[in-house]
Amino acid sequence: MLDTPEPAESKVTHPAMPERDRAPLLSAKRPPQGVVIIILGVIALLAIGIYFGLRGRTLAEAALAVDTEKTAVQIVKVIQPQPDAPDQSLVLPGQTTAFTDTPIYARTNGYLKHWYFDIGAHVRKGDLLAQIETPEVDQQLRQARADLATAEANTKLAKITARRTANLLRSQSVSTQERDNAAGAYAADQAIVASRQADVARLEQLQSYEKVYAPFDGVITARNTDVGDLINAGAGTPSTELFHMEAIKTLRIYVAVPELYSPSIHGGEKPTVTLEEYPNQDFQGTLVRTSNAINRATRTLLVEVDVDNADDKLLPGAYTWVHFKLPGRQETVTIPANTLLFRSEGLRVGVVRKGKAELVPIKIGRDYGDRVEVMSGLGHTDQVIVNPSDSLISGTPVRVSSSKPAGAV
Repeated sequence: MLDTPEPAESKVTHPAMPERDRAPLLSAKRPPQGVVIIILGVIALLAIGIYFGLRGRTLAEAALAVDTEKTAVQIVKVIQPQPDAPDQSLVLPGQTTAFTDTPIYARTNGYLKHWYFDIGAHVRKGDLLAQIETPEVDQQLRQARADLATAEANTKLAKITARRTANLLRSQSVSTQERDNAAGAYAADQAIVASRQADVARLEQLQSYEKVYAPFDGVITARNTDVGDLINAGAGTPSTELFHMEAIKTLRIYVAVPELYSPSIHGGEKPTVTLEEYPNQDFQGTLVRTSNAINRATRTLLVEVDVDNADDKLLPGAYTWVHFKLPGRQETVTIPANTLLFRSEGLRVGVVRKGKAELVPIKIGRDYGDRVEVMSGLGHTDQVIVNPSDSLISGTPVRVSSSKPAGAV
C-alpha cells in the first residue's frame, strides 16, 4: 500500500518530540476567546462605519443633485392684474377771471365833482360811485324847458283859433280855407310841443347821468379819475374810463383741453382747482359749458369752469391748476410698469403657466406712471412675472416665489 501523508499537526507533534515541548506550541496556535470577540467587534464597527459613510455620501450626492436641479429652475415673483383701470386725473393750467368785468364810463360831459369809492372797495348794486357837474347840460335843459313852454302857449292859442274858425264857418263868416289853415296851424303846434317835450326828456336823462351808480355787486379794481377832471361822455378812449368793476363772488376759469381728452369732458362735472398760494386746499369748481368746437390753431377744446368765491379767497387773474377726472375704461386691467418686456416683435409680459414662463403680447392704454392700463392680452387671474430678465423666453421653467413682490396690491 502507498504511504498516506501525515497530517500537518503530526509534523509539529512528532512522536519523537517530548510532551513537554508540544504543549507550548499548541497554546500558541489557539488565541483566547476574548481576543477573537474583540477582533470581530472591531471588524463589525469598521463595516458599519464604511456602510454609513457610503450611505451618507450617496445621500449627499442625491441632495446635491436635487439642489442643482432646483437651482437650475429660475425663481420669479408674480402679481395678478388689478381689474378696472382707476380714474385718471387730467391737470391743466388756467387763469381766474371775474364773472362780470366792466369798465364804467360817463354818459354826460362835465367835471368830476366827487368820487365815493376807491380801489378795493366792495360795492352793492345802485351805490353812488361819483358825481359829475354838468353846467352846459343844465343850461341846455333850462333852454329846452323854456322852448317847451313857448310851444305849449302857441299850441293853446292855435287850438282856440281853430275852434273859433270852425264856429264862424257855420255862419259863413269865414271861408273853408281859413278854417283849414287854423286847424293845420294847431296840428303843427302840437307836433312842436311833442318835439320840445322829447328834447327836455333827453336833457333830463343826460342830467341824471351826473350821478354814476354801481351796475352790480362787485369790487372796484381801478379808479382813473379825480376831482376836477374833465369828463367826456362815451367810451372813446381808455382815459375816459372812470372806474373798473369786477364781480368776484363767482370766478370763471377758461381751460384749453387737448383734443385727445375732449370726449371725456362734459358739462356738470366737478373738477377741483388748486393754487400755489394755497398748497393744502382744494377749491370745488363746476364745468358749466364748453365751446363745442376744436380750435384749429391749438387743437384744443375751450371749457369754462366756475368756482364759488364767497369768502373772497381767490383773486381775478390768479394762475390755477384745474384737475379733471377722466373715467376709467371698463373691462381692462392694470399691471406695474416693471412687468413689461420690450421686444422687437412688440410689447410683452411674462406669465407663469404650468410651471413655465410664457411671453404674452399685450396692448396698453393709459400710462399712470408706475402702472399701465392693459386693454387686451391679460386676465384677472394671470400670474404676471415682476422684473423679468431680458433673457426670459417662452418655455423657460420657473418657480413662483412665496414672498410677495414689493408694490403688489
